Amino acid sequence: MKLVILGGGGVRAPLLIPTLVRRAADLGLQEVWLMDTDSDKLSLIGRLCDTLARRQHATFQVFLTTDARAALQDADHIITAIRPGCEQGRAADERIAFRHGILGQETTGAGGFAMAMRSLPAILDYARLAAELAPHARIYNFTNPAGLVAQGLHDAGFRNVIGICDSANGAQHAASCYLGVPLARVRHEVYGLNHLSWTRSVRIEPDDQGGEEVLPALLADPHFIQSTHMALFHPAVRALQGTFLNEYLHYFYHRDEALQALLAKPETRGEEVLRLTTELLSQLRQIDPAAHPDEALAAYQMLMGQRSAGYMAHARHGEARPDLRADDDEGYAGVALGCIQALTTGTPIYTGLNVANNGAIAGFADDDVVEVSCRVDSTGIHPLPIGTVPESQYVLMRTIKRYERLAAQAILQRSKLLAVEALATHPLVGSYPLAVQLVDEFIAAHHDMVGDWH
Repeated sequence: MKLVILGGGGVRAPLLIPTLVRRAADLGLQEVWLMDTDSDKLSLIGRLCDTLARRQHATFQVFLTTDARAALQDADHIITAIRPGCEQGRAADERIAFRHGILGQETTGAGGFAMAMRSLPAILDYARLAAELAPHARIYNFTNPAGLVAQGLHDAGFRNVIGICDSANGAQHAASCYLGVPLARVRHEVYGLNHLSWTRSVRIEPDDQGGEEVLPALLADPHFIQSTHMALFHPAVRALQGTFLNEYLHYFYHRDEALQALLAKPETRGEEVLRLTTELLSQLRQIDPAAHPDEALAAYQMLMGQRSAGYMAHARHGEARPDLRADDDEGYAGVALGCIQALTTGTPIYTGLNVANNGAIAGFADDDVVEVSCRVDSTGIHPLPIGTVPESQYVLMRTIKRYERLAAQAILQRSKLLAVEALATHPLVGSYPLAVQLVDEFIAAHHDMVGDWH
């Protein structure tokens, strides 16, 4: 098997290696290609990945390249984890949003739209190239905003794209760790959109004939709440929703509080990530990962730890980040590779993915990309039936889905008018004059990447 990582110079690439080593035999993995347009980052991060693979006695070979055609030729599976515009683009998006007094988070609202302006066309180019060079390959998209990108690719005719996000399986991982139960025995029912999802059931499965429902007891356990991101939500929100909430719902349910806290910080999250990434690359240049692997790995772990600690820090009011993660939690790598393994071996898995609805959630079109529990096996990826969802959640989902469909078409057509309609639809923007200003400023800020819009 040939696995390609587009964006292989990204700082999260080394996190893939242990998972790849563990699963290599089951996958029949022979080649891992790390492709990136930034040769400097690819050299530094790629060498660290190669060193980690060799130290863990990997049975596959790691290839580094800036040539997309060479990477994609005859690929079996492709993971897209690119960041067009890099951290500088994210920082610019946030500052533009903040100047207008609105949230600038990179996966939703104004910031998410600006990120999609850059990421969707880039992923679309890779998808077209993959269709030429590896027509049977599946694409697992981790590039933000994952749901909107997957919708845009689906609208453009690509049906082999699966949106992946480890937060879709947050309840499963939290329950596994808290209860001390292997992930393979924990099955959850998640529904919604990417970074806008709810989990209504978590069961411990003794077999395929049912299982013990544990979510209500967990949601009533104050120790469980405090050990997860559920502590970020007001008790009234938790009581009214009655589900395990995706952490990004904090930006909707606590919009004003989140904005005030973010505006009070000396640097935005994007600026923080830019600073830490710059420091990491600087240290790796000085260390030389190939010559001093232990020192390079220590620097990597330290700075990635700092990056992780800053995640949603505005909502924790100085408290440490909850770290309720199962020992076998492999993050987004585990989601993608779990799918690959199930498709390859036929041993089924159940996981949350971003796929075409196909009747899973009532009231959504079959070609609406939704975040939903799926069964994955040798016959493909099958969204599980969810049916009707609570009205308050359904209304928010429908609103954001309308935004995503409009935004995807705006980006594919480079249409300012559709872009304005999309942003005015989004509840974190909600104003036509503001949407006009945002669209103009985002195009001006990223004109070298997004080109002219009409």
